[in-house]
Amino acid sequence: MAEQQRAIRTRQTILTAAAKIFEERGYQAATISQILAEAGVTKGALYFHFQSKEDLAQGVLSEQDQHVTTPSRTSKVQEVVDAVMLHAHRLQTDPMVRAGVRLSMDQSARNLDRSGPFLRWGNVGITLLQQAKSQGELLPHIDPAETADIIVGSFAGIQSMSQALCEYRDLTTRVSALMRHILPSAVTPAVLTTLDLTEGRGAAVQAETLATPQPVQ
Repeated sequence: MAEQQRAIRTRQTILTAAAKIFEERGYQAATISQILAEAGVTKGALYFHFQSKEDLAQGVLSEQDQHVTTPSRTSKVQEVVDAVMLHAHRLQTDPMVRAGVRLSMDQSARNLDRSGPFLRWGNVGITLLQQAKSQGELLPHIDPAETADIIVGSFAGIQSMSQALCEYRDLTTRVSALMRHILPSAVTPAVLTTLDLTEGRGAAVQAETLATPQPVQ
């Protein structure tokens, strides 16, 4: 058990170091040597957990959405909002999430499959919006897959703009505005009036999540 815990800590140390180097230098310019120096581990330890720089980048990409489970809501549209606002808050506060998002948006990253986070977020949105439609929360003409795609793509653009302008300091404000503009075209008026779209929603959801005992994996 102690050996397993040590291996888990080493893997996390390497991922944290990789995230820092990828965020600072970009995927193409980052090197294994820089990541080793930042992590303070041996080359053997790194290659025990990750086979290549690409494998490291995929680890960082997947890490950004390892903890995105939001509390279940009666309103599945509110659950969508909570997932989006929580991710915005984590972008402001979690270096691993920032590194993962920057990797996923790095168009200069050759030979790196950046599709995973977009596909995973799209699937989360589709599932919740299908549930929302089945319980009458969406307007009749709405296609859940199309709406999920619009939300994911719009969030990607808004976060990129916020990062360029002010290193994410205004991201939750921008995402709150995004939700206020998108949702009226998809959600029934009765549900729309009940939604909490405020910029502090992500921080509140994170606090709620941390206060709730998590199931054992």
